[in-house]
Amino acid sequence: MKKVVNFTVIVLSLLLIFPVGNTAQAAGDFQKSHPFYEEIAYLMDKGVVTGYPDGTIRPDRVVTRAEAAVMIGRVKGFSEAQQETTFSDVPAGQYASGSIAEAARAGYIIGYKDGTYRPSQAVSRGDMALIIERVFDLNFIYFHDIKDVPDAAYYYDAITRLIAANIAIGYPDGRFQPKLEVTRGQFSAFLARALEPEFKNTAAIADSYKRDKTKTYTYLRNGRGESVDRFVKVPGIDGGEDQFVWETQIGEERYPELEYETYKEFAIGYPYSDHNAHLAYPVRVGKTFVAAHNPEAVYYTITGVDQTVETEYRTFTNAVEITTNDGGKYYMVEGFAVVKWIQADGTIYSELKDVE
Repeated sequence: MKKVVNFTVIVLSLLLIFPVGNTAQAAGDFQKSHPFYEEIAYLMDKGVVTGYPDGTIRPDRVVTRAEAAVMIGRVKGFSEAQQETTFSDVPAGQYASGSIAEAARAGYIIGYKDGTYRPSQAVSRGDMALIIERVFDLNFIYFHDIKDVPDAAYYYDAITRLIAANIAIGYPDGRFQPKLEVTRGQFSAFLARALEPEFKNTAAIADSYKRDKTKTYTYLRNGRGESVDRFVKVPGIDGGEDQFVWETQIGEERYPELEYETYKEFAIGYPYSDHNAHLAYPVRVGKTFVAAHNPEAVYYTITGVDQTVETEYRTFTNAVEITTNDGGKYYMVEGFAVVKWIQADGTIYSELKDVE
């Protein structure tokens, strides 16, 4: 019997190994107006995202489980040489067999109970969270209510870790939509955010109070001089992947800190520890919220909006004033987080000095 050659598989295999081009300009269907243009272009330059034989990128097409394996394999530098796999539906001749086999060995992807991988199946947002969590060994968890992700869901921890790492964010109605299929553009955005702080800035709600992760913030601290905050990588726990955090340096002392933000609140906390809410949404005067539990609930109140506050850095006219339970006050500004903190006796505890 004459052997039938599957030219489609060969073409796709060659395409995945040899990119059409390394820049976004090579794609006729990929314009700068696309919401994930910068993220996809970044991954194209790194050789992680490639096009199709007709020169298209198809950013709005769903990403398959095979494509996801190829992309994360390229991020990790895995061999793409075709090989046998442990999955019954991924023979050695399958174009992504090498990437699938390598990713499975690394523990980044797993198959189904029937022994299949289902390479042509689309990746859901829930499964995307699991893949990204494993690939980047995400450590931090920000527990909060997600309407359509119960605590018992197999992807709950992964989703909370993506949110804590500023890689993903839910929808304004409080859902994450874990069963929604992910497009090639969306998957690219998640990968780019995991790799580069600049793209983490886009994983934010409208009118976010989080700081720009590409900038350095200097503060004046009462009795401690200057402190400098930078968004950098620090070693993960138990020898795991390095993790991006805000690191505060005061003299020789350094300590990590995280900013968390959902459609309900803005919070600050230490990795692997509790967090304190600093602002509750929607912002309105008179709103009281639970700031912390230590061990009893501590309440703060929003006492002003569009306030003028002077700092060493500049004068802000759009600050939100929050009064603490002991009579102190602090001020938050969109894009700057806390810009000034005044203790009950009038002492300035901290204020923003510079941003560069």
